[in-house]
Amino acid sequence: MAAETVRVTSGCVTLKMASNLAIFLDRDGVLIEDVDLLTDAAQIRILAGVPAALQNLKRAGYRLIVVSNQPVIARGLLSEPDVLALQKEINYCLIASGAPSLDAFYFFPHHPKATLPIYRLDCDCRKPKPGLLLRAAQEHDIALTRSFMIGDRITDIIAGARAGCRTILV
Repeated sequence: MAAETVRVTSGCVTLKMASNLAIFLDRDGVLIEDVDLLTDAAQIRILAGVPAALQNLKRAGYRLIVVSNQPVIARGLLSEPDVLALQKEINYCLIASGAPSLDAFYFFPHHPKATLPIYRLDCDCRKPKPGLLLRAAQEHDIALTRSFMIGDRITDIIAGARAGCRTILV
């Protein structure tokens, strides 16, 4: 394992190892069926093979972190708490299907052409920009160059590559 940082304290050298690996996952089209704009828990359908794949990734030592653009908020279709409630339901459905619990969920509510002015913003978190991945990596001490971004759109792949991850398009 390569050292991420070296600290010298009281004449001793302390190496902090980058031991946290992650699989960053887009939500719709990767974990669940993409229904365009998910607004109701009744629309949740776990994709075939996902529970077993997540179990294998977890056993291999990866954290499972969802990073997802959520334009339903910018369009006024759901609130941020509504999206969090849907994510809890997705996690529950995954566990009920035999998958491990997801480690974290990051979403981006803004859109440059948002219906709601408060969400009309273009910043570095909306994929294909890497902001969500970078924030998650910082908060979870993730070694990005040894982690993966799995997505079903080229914007997911670009965000992963910009963050320094290996990428997988499904």
